[in-house]
Amino acid sequence: MSEVSSEDFEPILAQVRQFVRTRVVPREQEILDTDSVPADIRKQVAEMGLFGYAIPQEWGGLGLDLTQDVELAMEFGYTALALRSLFGTNNGIAGQVLVNYGTEEQKRLWLERIASGDVVASFALTEPGAGSNPAGLRTRAVREGDGWVIDGQKRFITNAPAADLFVVFARTRPADDSGPGIAVFLVPADSAGLQVGPKDRKMGQEGAWTADVTFNGVRVPDSALIGGSEDVGYRAAMTSLARGRVHIAALAVGSAQRALDESVAYAAVAEQGGTPIGDFQLVQAMIADQQTGVMAGRALVRDAAAQYVSGRDRRIAPSVAKLFCTEMVGNVADLAVQIHGGTGYMRGVPVERIYREVRLLRLYEGTSEIQRLIIGGGLVRAQRKSE
Repeated sequence: MSEVSSEDFEPILAQVRQFVRTRVVPREQEILDTDSVPADIRKQVAEMGLFGYAIPQEWGGLGLDLTQDVELAMEFGYTALALRSLFGTNNGIAGQVLVNYGTEEQKRLWLERIASGDVVASFALTEPGAGSNPAGLRTRAVREGDGWVIDGQKRFITNAPAADLFVVFARTRPADDSGPGIAVFLVPADSAGLQVGPKDRKMGQEGAWTADVTFNGVRVPDSALIGGSEDVGYRAAMTSLARGRVHIAALAVGSAQRALDESVAYAAVAEQGGTPIGDFQLVQAMIADQQTGVMAGRALVRDAAAQYVSGRDRRIAPSVAKLFCTEMVGNVADLAVQIHGGTGYMRGVPVERIYREVRLLRLYEGTSEIQRLIIGGGLVRAQRKSE
């Protein structure tokens, strides 16, 4: 059950919507041009508590559950996705690993600073040879004395150039009957032997920084092992990713809503041969398809979040939501460019940015192909168990 009642959540949601639409939307071009989120916006994000909205109140967060998280995520998706990237990992895949699996000492040391935004946490799972399936992990952690030595390379790590803390996944032994042999470590960014590469140059999502992270003989104490157990890691990754998938699905719905709104506004006034293009039935058909996708996605996200919070389904439903909503937003963004015609292909036009930005949503936190395997394989295995 959430720590925040639905009545108390309403003004939080209203404040976030107001902030996104009046403070961030007008500065989207600035974010694109500078490849960064302005310092004053970051400061306001911290003051609003957004670095820790999904962290429990006992650790300084707002204590929102996933059904409330997705309502905020649909607002964050309405603008440049770099905004959400600032605090997404603190609340999501990095912060939740600590909330759910950290020792009391680890929580005490890090969670309050993560919730306040004083510490930016980064989730270091993906590698050159291991993306959506963590089982292929090659980064190694070897026990040495009263600690561990970590060696390996991570790729496309969100917030790496700005991170203060890395939540690092490493193999401590080959997979065997007792588990996959993957552990998770808390590694401060200033650790000797840890090197962050240059910022990646991406197709879109300007201002959302990613980079390679290399670990060369990085030494951490035994207290850095999350949960104090080697076998916590893989389960922590899967649980955090499943929750994150519902959040990403909600983000996609927000971006689709923005693309729809831009399309309707443009179609209402742009003329072709003296007639507003919104009067043309083929344009109306495209808008209808956009609206249908947005509404279906919103309903699906809310249902998946409710199932996750209740514990009814924390595996299939998150993958269904992420698969449908991230594919849907790609289609809605494509239609938005089509409705805008040549104008939609120009830099500085919101639908051009959205078209580039949302392409990544079908790739990270598990590709669409991985989601299909989780859904299809999960349903078949469930059937076999029931026979």
